Amino acid sequence: MRGRTRKIVVGLAVVGALVLGGTALARATGAFDDEQQLVGPQADRARAAALRATGGGTANAVERDSEDGATYEVEVTKKNGSTVDVRLDESFGVVVIEGDSEGEDSDGDEDE
Repeated sequence: MRGRTRKIVVGLAVVGALVLGGTALARATGAFDDEQQLVGPQADRARAAALRATGGGTANAVERDSEDGATYEVEVTKKNGSTVDVRLDESFGVVVIEGDSEGEDSDGDEDE
């Protein structure tokens, strides 16, 4: 009986370690994250499209996106200091531009 109990305990410990390891790996690779940082040629094209759509500024982050029918999301700090999220489709066409900064109304202009 003692040997059987020991095998069960060891087996449960191994299964527990595998579950925890798999969860940690999934989190590290972004499997639980809809928005994944993007680098490379696709990120460069998304940045360029977002900057054209906003009239310039600084593209801060490029991520994969799934909101509003978008494929890419680019955070842009505009020349006036406001920040917007530009959502792009798979062809790098603008889906929507959403303001992040306080004091910005729906037309993208600063409120006074």
